[in-house]
Amino acid sequence: MREPSEDELLARLPEWVWETPYVGRRFPGSRAVAEKPGLAEGANCQLFAFEVLRHWAIDVPAWRSSDLWDDTEFTERVAHARPLDLVLFNATDDAWGAHVGVVVGEGRVLHLSAEAGRPVVWGMADFATRDRYRTLIGFKRVLRRV
Repeated sequence: MREPSEDELLARLPEWVWETPYVGRRFPGSRAVAEKPGLAEGANCQLFAFEVLRHWAIDVPAWRSSDLWDDTEFTERVAHARPLDLVLFNATDDAWGAHVGVVVGEGRVLHLSAEAGRPVVWGMADFATRDRYRTLIGFKRVLRRV
């Protein structure tokens, strides 16, 4: 698949993606998501990032952040991100409970957080200024579909 540009990637996301509210209890594998899949009822950062990838026909298991970081079967750690790679941030270098976003361009990340309340695009420097996201854990690229 050809890598979309940042403008193309963002422009081709449906409106419902942009309308997704942050709802912390709606995470991958939760009862809330099992009962009502998708983003209409809201999402946490991981669920949001995975649904954005699904829109681009990239499917990953319903992982929490530490499972995503540890995985080597479906994803790989990469030093330099491309559009549609996943990125993890946390207050420390621990992937457990890390914030997950989708790289959309050079140093820019689409994500959903409690702070913003709705999906936003931040530069990498925006994450570094916040204690809860100050540590870049790294980037993950999906290798194959589930």
